[in-house]
Amino acid sequence: MSQVHSNLHRSALSDWWEGTRRTDIWWTLAWFDVVLRYRRSMLGPLWLTLSMGAMIGGMGPLYSSLFGTELSKFFPHLALGIIFWGFFSSVVSEACNAFVGSSNYLKQGYFPISLFVWRSIARNLIQFAHQIVLYIPVALWAGISLSWSALLVLPAFAILVINAHALGLLLGLVCTRYRDVTQIVTSVMQMLMFLTPVFWLPESLPGRAQYILWNPFAQMLDLLRTPLMGGVAEMHSWLGILAWTVVSVVASSLLFIKYRRRVVYWL
Repeated sequence: MSQVHSNLHRSALSDWWEGTRRTDIWWTLAWFDVVLRYRRSMLGPLWLTLSMGAMIGGMGPLYSSLFGTELSKFFPHLALGIIFWGFFSSVVSEACNAFVGSSNYLKQGYFPISLFVWRSIARNLIQFAHQIVLYIPVALWAGISLSWSALLVLPAFAILVINAHALGLLLGLVCTRYRDVTQIVTSVMQMLMFLTPVFWLPESLPGRAQYILWNPFAQMLDLLRTPLMGGVAEMHSWLGILAWTVVSVVASSLLFIKYRRRVVYWL
C-alpha cells in the first residue's frame, strides 16, 4: 500500500473529501446493509413503514384523548414527531458504532474513515424514506394545506445532514475509544425523547418550562415539522440550531484532526 493512499498519511481534509465524494461506495454499502437486514423477508424494508404506521395509528387517538386535543390537529403533529425522532435517534445511536461496525474495512488502512460516517447516515436516510411516506395519507386526512413556506424544510434538512455528519465523526471517535459512552448516549436519547415535543404540543407547556424547547432536538424538530404542517418555524429555532451547528462542526473537526489516525488502533 502506498503512503499516498494510507490513512496514516492522509491529511484530515483529504480524508474528509475522499470519504465524502465516494458516494458510489458509501451509498452501495448502506443499501446492502438495509438489504441484508431484511433478507429472506417477503416485504423487506416495507416492514419499516408498516411498523411505524401501526405505532402512529395506535398512539394518535389515544394521546389526542389524553391531551384533550382535536385529532385532526394532533395526528399530523404526532406522526411527523415520531418519524423525525426515529431518524434523529437512529442517526445518533448508529453514529456511536460507525467505526466499530466497519472495523474490517478500516483495518485495511485504505478507506478514509469519514466514508463510514456517510455510510451510517445513508443507511438511515433509506430507512427514513420508507417512513416519511406515512405523512402523505395523514396530511390528506387532516386537510393540511401547504404553502411556499413548506420549502423551508429543504434548508432545514440540509442543516440536519450537516449536524448528523459532524456528530457522526465526534461520537464515532469517542465511542470507539470509550465503548461505555455508547450506553450513555442511548440513555440520554431516551430521556430527550420525552423532553422534546414528539408526543406533546409545545403550547401545552407552562411559561417556566419553555426552556425545554431550547434543546437542539426540539429546535431541529420545529424547523422540519412546522413547514410540513402549513406553518413557519420560530426564529429562535433557526438561530439556536445554527449556533449548535457551528459548535458541533468545530468540535468534531478538532477531534477528527487530532485523533483520526488512532481509530484503527482502537478497534
